Amino acid sequence: METESEPYVRLATLRQLHQVVAELNTARSLADTLQTVVDGIVVGLGYELACVNLVRPDGDLVVAAFAGDAAAEALITGRVGSRPSWERRLTMGENWDGLRFIPHTEGWVLMEDDVPQWHTEGPDPRFEDEWHPEDRLYAPMYASGGELLGVISVDRPRNGRRPGAWGREALQMYAFQAAIAISNARLRANMQRALVRLEREQQALRASEESFRQAFEYAPSGMAIAEMGGDQHGRLLRTNDALCRLLGRPASVLRRYSFSDLVHPEDIGTLLRTSAEGGRAELRLGRRDGTYVWVSLRNSVVADAADGPRFLLTHVEDIEERKRHELQLAHRASHDSLTGLPNSAELRSRLGARLCRLPQSVRATAVEALDAAFETRPPVDGGTGEHGFRPDGFPDPFEYPGAPGGAGPGSGGPGSAAVGPYDHHVHTVAPATDIDDGTKGLAVLFCDLDGFKSINDRFGHHTGDAVLIEVARRLTTGVRDGDTVARLGGDEFVVLADGLGAADAADLAVRLRNAIIPPIRVDGRAVRVGASFGIGWASCGMSADEVLRSADQRMYIEKRSRSKAHRRAG
Repeated sequence: METESEPYVRLATLRQLHQVVAELNTARSLADTLQTVVDGIVVGLGYELACVNLVRPDGDLVVAAFAGDAAAEALITGRVGSRPSWERRLTMGENWDGLRFIPHTEGWVLMEDDVPQWHTEGPDPRFEDEWHPEDRLYAPMYASGGELLGVISVDRPRNGRRPGAWGREALQMYAFQAAIAISNARLRANMQRALVRLEREQQALRASEESFRQAFEYAPSGMAIAEMGGDQHGRLLRTNDALCRLLGRPASVLRRYSFSDLVHPEDIGTLLRTSAEGGRAELRLGRRDGTYVWVSLRNSVVADAADGPRFLLTHVEDIEERKRHELQLAHRASHDSLTGLPNSAELRSRLGARLCRLPQSVRATAVEALDAAFETRPPVDGGTGEHGFRPDGFPDPFEYPGAPGGAGPGSGGPGSAAVGPYDHHVHTVAPATDIDDGTKGLAVLFCDLDGFKSINDRFGHHTGDAVLIEVARRLTTGVRDGDTVARLGGDEFVVLADGLGAADAADLAVRLRNAIIPPIRVDGRAVRVGASFGIGWASCGMSADEVLRSADQRMYIEKRSRSKAHRRAG
């Protein structure tokens, strides 16, 4: 099982990977793109050295960019390795799902070939996965047609170990995005040269137009030309085959639309906020079959002639695969790998989203909080209307007493200490006592399994893992849609259930305990665990940790109140 800190490490890695991948698309030239690729590996992927070996027109590979060591950079940048030598390297060693790892025990035969290298000798590894100075790790980059674009070489992991599954996947994803960035940089360079020719070489207009046409029609990514200005602004005039294939629509049909007709309803604001010249946006476009595909749009302005009309040239890049990987990585960083439940970080995030810094002394009742949240407010400075929404459809920021810029004590007269008319956050309140007085709130049920340790000790972690998975399933089945069941770690679970009174929360705890108690069969053996529940209540003015600590303490009080015989399981 994963350690408790691993999700946080993965989340940090995901953020670094997302940042360095985003930097790839900001480079202005092919040389900048190549240098950004190697800098991103050193900054974001945990290697001290990295270089890009780019395929030349003659097929050989040249060291085009280097990062991490100025002396090594000066030594090998610009040097060339033959294609046969590289093909030999890419068939040696171990295949790591697209990566090629050559351990030092095999790499000695490569010391005399013509591929530029900086490896040095070193002692034998002290443990199995320790990185050796003569180890080699390559990440080939391929164009969309399958041809080799180049090879990324990395060395000296900062942790001194060979990358594990997580590190390999991150490097593989980065190489995939780097190949796209390099292809796009070459495409942009070709397009820029074509645009310059269109503007400056009137005598070679035919040749320039043909060059542009071929670059447009045969571009590996989608391309479109749209009207700019006038009543028909944004209407598609011309599309290439790649865009037609991407959207599943023929060019004759696409000419009836603009991008605003094709964009997902939730992304129309993103499209409208994208500037016409030099604009960039990631959004979803509709396909003919009714599905949507994630794309990256980049706009440039093209003049038809020196004083002629201007058009929008839009580059449409398919980023569906990247988005899918991002969602998968985000899910893995926020969910427990064993049970699939939200992990501790995700639980605190969801709980914290319901809380504000409203002081204990000015908490409103549930009815007051709702009344304040939906109270009609007059326009302020002509910028907001009824219910505090601006003309652009976005609500004003939450305001509450004591918040920066909010209505604090003394700002609105004697009544300003209570929830004011500008407070649009529905405050979370808790029942005053354990007796059900009709108040509904956000119940936090802290669950600790009884007898789980003895199962682990007697039958092993395999059986213990199976028990945790089944308990997670039973808890999830026993709550409503919209409730949260999370695993804190070990044998501790937490349930967030909104809109419950004190009696409702107590009934829910009993139902969940009864759902856990029945025997669980693992490998033909029936085992049993019990459960102790503590019921806490979330309330604005508390932090997520304070809420969980309160529920945890109530759980231990409840556990001690029952005899050991009633808690025994196994």
